[in-house]
Amino acid sequence: MGEAQGSRGTQPTSAMVLAAGLGTRMRPFNGQIPKPLVQVAGKALIDHVLDRLAEAGIERAVINVHHLADQIEQHVERRTQPRITISDERAALMGTGGGVAKALPALGDTPFFHINSDTIWIDGVKPNLARLAGAFAADRMDALLLLAPTATSIGYSGRGDFTMDADGHLTPRGEREVAPFVYAGAAIFAPALFRGVRPGAFPLTKLFERAIEAERLHGLRLEGVWMHVGTPDAVAAAEAAILASVA
Repeated sequence: MGEAQGSRGTQPTSAMVLAAGLGTRMRPFNGQIPKPLVQVAGKALIDHVLDRLAEAGIERAVINVHHLADQIEQHVERRTQPRITISDERAALMGTGGGVAKALPALGDTPFFHINSDTIWIDGVKPNLARLAGAFAADRMDALLLLAPTATSIGYSGRGDFTMDADGHLTPRGEREVAPFVYAGAAIFAPALFRGVRPGAFPLTKLFERAIEAERLHGLRLEGVWMHVGTPDAVAAAEAAILASVA
C-alpha cells in the first residue's frame, strides 16, 4: 500500500470502515439485522460506502465488526473491490478510536480514508471523497473531516459538532452552543493522529481534541446533501432524497 502525493494532495489506497456499533436506535426497524446491512434505496448501507470507496480507487477496506458480526462478514466476503480485511472486535468493543488503532497494522503507514458504515450523501459536481483527497495536506493536518451544514442535512436534528474558520481549522461546539457543521462520518486520517495511544477502547474525540490543540484538525464542507440514517424514519427520508436526485 502507498499513496500518490502531489500538488493536489494525497490519494489514499486504504480505508477504515466502522461497522461494529450496536445500532440501538435502529433495532425496532431491523430486528436481527445489523445496522450496516439495513437497506436504503435497494442497497445495504455498507454497500453504499464500499461502492464509493471503490469508485475512489481504494484497494483495501478494513471493516471492524462486533454486533451480529457473522452477518456482516458473510455479506462482504464476496466483494473484490475494494479487497476486504476484517478487524474482529467480537470479544470487546474498542470504541471509535480504539477500533481504528487496533486496525492500523492492516491500514499501512500512509493516510487513509475513515468512514462510518451508515453515512450516506448525494455528491455535488465532484465526488466528496476526491475532494477530501485533493485537500488533505499531511504537512499540516493529522485529520481532515468532511463536514455537512446542519441546516440542510436530512434526518439530522442535533446541535452540530464544529465551527470552522476560513482556513479550515475546527473548533468544537460548546456545551450550550449550536454549531453550523456536523461531522458527516467521512475523513482522511494520518497515522500520526494515533501516535502514542495505548491499546484499548477510547473515543476518536480524544484524538480530535489533541489535534485541535496542535492546530492539525481541519474540515472540508460537503458539497451535495448529507443524510443522517440513524432511525427507521430517517431511512424513508434518505430513500426519498436519493430517488429525487436521480429522477
